Amino acid sequence: MSDSYWFRTGEATVFSSDGQGTDAMPEILIGDVKGPAGHAFANLMGQTAGHTRMFAIRATNQQVRPATIMVPKVTIKSSAYVNLLGGPVQSAVADAVIDSVADGVIPRLQANELCIIAMIWIDPSCANNPELDRKDLYRTNYEAMKLAISRAMSNSPSIDELIANRHKIFHEMYDPETGESQW
Repeated sequence: MSDSYWFRTGEATVFSSDGQGTDAMPEILIGDVKGPAGHAFANLMGQTAGHTRMFAIRATNQQVRPATIMVPKVTIKSSAYVNLLGGPVQSAVADAVIDSVADGVIPRLQANELCIIAMIWIDPSCANNPELDRKDLYRTNYEAMKLAISRAMSNSPSIDELIANRHKIFHEMYDPETGESQW
């Protein structure tokens, strides 16, 4: 196994359709199952109150490869939230992983030697929204997961890009001049 896949990270944000609150913001770690990513993956196998972790599966008996564990960033307080995590979001993450292998972004021959930890955020208000567009929740999570995987596998953004943009790009939730949120 190449050291180039020992410990890779990526993130992405894909915004929802207007008024949906289905923005997706996965943060991922991809690495060899025998290295630090594999150790972290194994340590996440236990459950903690409010943070149900689950494998990414495409359907019953169809766990994806590389093995992918989803870890919620928000404390889960309702079965409705679990149903979103284990429904459209789990499906989106699983499809994005498989499609990343099919597209050659993740090397097919290493699919059993790599693992992915995906920290997933779902706006808690989605669980109580009777008008929630579950297809949009799937779309945003699929697109964001594919982008996060691509970025992790290509070490993007590069350090040169980060340095070049240091004083040109600012965090959306912090205005450096006022100290306030830009949203």
